[in-house]
Parts: sequence; structure tokens; C-alpha cells
Amino acid sequence: VSREQKNAAGQKMYIQTKMAEFADELWELMQSPKTHIYMCGLKGMESGMEECFSPLAEKNGMVWKEFAKGMKKAKRYHVEVY
Repeated sequence: VSREQKNAAGQKMYIQTKMAEFADELWELMQSPKTHIYMCGLKGMESGMEECFSPLAEKNGMVWKEFAKGMKKAKRYHVEVY
């Protein structure tokens, strides 16, 4: 994803925008113990993940922060932000 690309509103493209576009598919993949998430970049990206996946977690009777915490504990959620 490049910020040179434009989102549907004609603004710069960010990874959060792409994640939202494929949120249902990504959520389904995250349910598999084989799935790992790697996130590197600006600290704001982490809140973008929460914004994207909190509604899906809630819809499935979960809390995103707890789900992500479980993935971290299972060594499936890898974050390097600055």
C-alpha cells in the first residue's frame, strides 16, 4: 500500500483503509491458530487496527483488545511501532 494511491474519498491511502476494505476476510483468517499478524510502523497504526476490528470482535461476542492480547500471548501478534 502506498500513500500515493487514493482511497474511495480521493485521500491518501493508508493500511487502515485497506484493512477495512477486507475486514471480514482478515477477521476470519485471524481465527486460525496458524495466522500471525506483523505490524511495523507508526504507533497510530495500532489504533487503526483497533478501529477496524473492534466492531467485528464485538459482533462475535469478543473484545478486540482482549483478542489481540490473546494473540500476543500465543506469539501470533507481532508489533513494532515507534
